[in-house]
Amino acid sequence: MSGEGEDAGATAGIAVEALTEAEAARELARLAEVIARADRAYHGRDAPEISDAAYDALKRRNAAIEARFPALVRPDSPSARVGAAPAEGFGKVVHAQPMLSLENGFAEADIADFDARIRRYLNLAPDAPLAYTAEPKIDGLSLSLRYEGGRLVQAATRGDGSTGENVTANARTVADIPATLHGAPEILEVRGEVYMRHADFAALNARQAAAGERTFANPRNAAAGSLRQLDATITAARPLHFFAYGWGELSAPLAATQWDAVARLAALGFATNPLMRRCQGVAALAAYWREVEAQRASLGYDIDGVVFKLDDLALQRRLGVRATTPRWALAQKFSAERAWTRIEAIDIQVGRTGALSPVARLTPVTVGGVVVSNATLHNEDYIAGRDARGAPIRGGRDIRVGDWVQVYRAGDVIPKVADVDLARRPPGTQPFVFPDRCPECGSAALREPGDSVRRCTGGLACPAQAVERLKHFVSRGAFDIEGLGARTIEAFWAEGWLREPADIFTLEARHGAELRAREGWGEKSAANLFAAIAARRTIPLDRLIFALGIRHVGEVAARLLARHYGSWAAFEAAMTSAEVGRGPAWEELVAIDGVGEVLATSVVTAFHQPAERALVDRLVAELSVEPVAPAAAADSPLAGKTIVFTGTLARMTRAEAKARAEALGAKVAGSVSARTDLVVAGPGAGSKAAKAAELGVQVIDEDAWTALIGAG
Repeated sequence: MSGEGEDAGATAGIAVEALTEAEAARELARLAEVIARADRAYHGRDAPEISDAAYDALKRRNAAIEARFPALVRPDSPSARVGAAPAEGFGKVVHAQPMLSLENGFAEADIADFDARIRRYLNLAPDAPLAYTAEPKIDGLSLSLRYEGGRLVQAATRGDGSTGENVTANARTVADIPATLHGAPEILEVRGEVYMRHADFAALNARQAAAGERTFANPRNAAAGSLRQLDATITAARPLHFFAYGWGELSAPLAATQWDAVARLAALGFATNPLMRRCQGVAALAAYWREVEAQRASLGYDIDGVVFKLDDLALQRRLGVRATTPRWALAQKFSAERAWTRIEAIDIQVGRTGALSPVARLTPVTVGGVVVSNATLHNEDYIAGRDARGAPIRGGRDIRVGDWVQVYRAGDVIPKVADVDLARRPPGTQPFVFPDRCPECGSAALREPGDSVRRCTGGLACPAQAVERLKHFVSRGAFDIEGLGARTIEAFWAEGWLREPADIFTLEARHGAELRAREGWGEKSAANLFAAIAARRTIPLDRLIFALGIRHVGEVAARLLARHYGSWAAFEAAMTSAEVGRGPAWEELVAIDGVGEVLATSVVTAFHQPAERALVDRLVAELSVEPVAPAAAADSPLAGKTIVFTGTLARMTRAEAKARAEALGAKVAGSVSARTDLVVAGPGAGSKAAKAAELGVQVIDEDAWTALIGAG
């Protein structure tokens, strides 16, 4: 069973609109990994590995794929994560209200889309008046300041959005942060950005260099590093500033609008951005974005975009939030950087499903402040100058060894090639011939109709596939075995100690003595590894399903399946009895909201392959699989119920209705079956309402639905 998250770069060059469901799953797995790595560097170490524009472009692609394939959204998705875990050395602060991230936009069309989404969600007409606030997006460190009785009692960084670092002593040294307030609510949590001005940054670096100490790469790093000092006297000596732009917990409202609430913060003594403006409509927002970008170089501090927020706070509350971003705000960012360099070689890498992925080896070049020497070439079509559907890209210009190419970092660890300069192509170069044999095992590499990727047919006989499969099995979202990382898997594979997942749990019995005597290990490290393996003999059902590496089954899909079936016995029995395209077990599977026929076919097929099934049976024999209970609000009338929406709803959008149902502990299905508890039918309800009547399932209208959830 192969899975998503493999073949780094194989799908990165395909337009979102052209991605198949399988390609989208692989791309989301790759994006989750590289963005998490960037988050740890940026938030945890104040040492970013990629530029802000590059990072934003990566998150934008992730969001676009998730929007097109909502069933593939992963639990470790960047859209479900804010920042990074708090650093050691500081006390931890649990935020009373999460410090959320913001959705990003990049083109003027994104502003119009943002406005249109809000109007659709609120059922507002396209020409209904709608005001927004607009302000520069400061490139600094997010900070939350808690005041009780008008006194500053706590300051905390954003951290991972839920838990931050206690930097109260350091925050007290920042001149822009008042120690006391007059006329403030009893509890007031002010949120804003700590930053450093360009002139102050240059002077600080000059002092650091003169003292033989580390200099900073940019003002954001300098501000973050200064605020996160264990010695507050160091922070006090650094020229930090603070802009307030929002709030968290309040004992009493500040105002009825965003504009007036920020004005109230200014009246209390906080510095707020003088460029903040109230705008009416999309055209005014776009004009503001262009205006601020034109002023960017002369502001004296770093910004990387502007932030738009719906002005009416009552509408903000109605819109609510997604997993990590509010629906009522948008960070409209500025553009990325590009550079030209030469391709020295093109190498082929083999992923977990046997996909052959080409990588360009580059003459090192600096792009967006980062030195890069590799770039993904995605697949053979991309090299040849065509997209997955055969249409020309780059004007049909192919890519060859020796070419001068334009590269850019769209947030990837491996950057992308944007274009080729044919005027600088050396004479005598030849078109790149993509291999039809696997470079790892020599097996035929075939490309199936409709697939953009060529794959090795060697299966488990191909060492690259087998090793990558084991790496996936022990990855963070799967079994997450401490001490059994990628290099250790490769070493144990080379020794012949590991060939399939079940071998991990018999490793001590088979090779314990050899490992203890192995160079670089010893008694203690071996004992730690075996203890970590033993601790994973008990595993939640969703983690096990994900770890199996079934194609198209990411962490989100694994969790959907686990919550629906509850136990391994029920899941295994259902998949064993299911037949693709027919039968009650199949109908139950595809009725799960978020499970399509492609995913269902992949799971059922995997459980009907004798060799693969035997591998799974050997693994499960070593484990104790914990059941996964459905998410439910125990005091809710909908807890544990399965609901289907059909027809048109007038009082709220389908998205809002689904979100309300799930928040109350219900499961929302896409089709009606004997397991459905309730159907909410609006005008235009058709076959689903008829099916419910046939099965005797309760059907209610929208009035009854709003009364049931208390939204009438």
